[in-house]
Amino acid sequence: MASSLLRAFARTCAVVKRDQESIGAAVGRIPSGCAILTATHAGRSTGLLVSWVQQAAFEPMALSVCVKRGRPVEELIEGSSRFLINILGHHPAAMFKHFGKGFSLEEDAFAGLDIRTTEYGPLIESCIAHLGCSVMNKVPAGDHNLYIASVEAAGVVDGAAPYTHVRKSGYSY
Repeated sequence: MASSLLRAFARTCAVVKRDQESIGAAVGRIPSGCAILTATHAGRSTGLLVSWVQQAAFEPMALSVCVKRGRPVEELIEGSSRFLINILGHHPAAMFKHFGKGFSLEEDAFAGLDIRTTEYGPLIESCIAHLGCSVMNKVPAGDHNLYIASVEAAGVVDGAAPYTHVRKSGYSY
């Protein structure tokens, strides 16, 4: 039985398509979580829904996160060299609705939310984990910027599980 499954898998993988639809469908199957990236600088704060967050190193503990080029939060990250990742739990709908449209730096991105001020950015109390990060490097990556940051502070809600998802296509959020 195992050998027949392996043969079927090999036949399926032997046809690697190079068209945009196949590439998008395959990239969309990469599972990710979702988080709210927050940042503060010069008395201004904002937050942004992000899904491309990944551990990048053990020593120092580091992660990577992508931010679409031109988002207002980049001005705050550039100014402070810090940000906070607020990891969403299993029921993210309220945070998707709140942060999905994005905010200008003049808007109150945290109206109606229970937050706590940290040196990295606003900590959203309803999130299941928090990672305070300092930027180590920024790398242009197509239409996004990839930030690589050391994790300097963290907190976690014991027993809470993160939200994970896959997309229909890697060409859209």
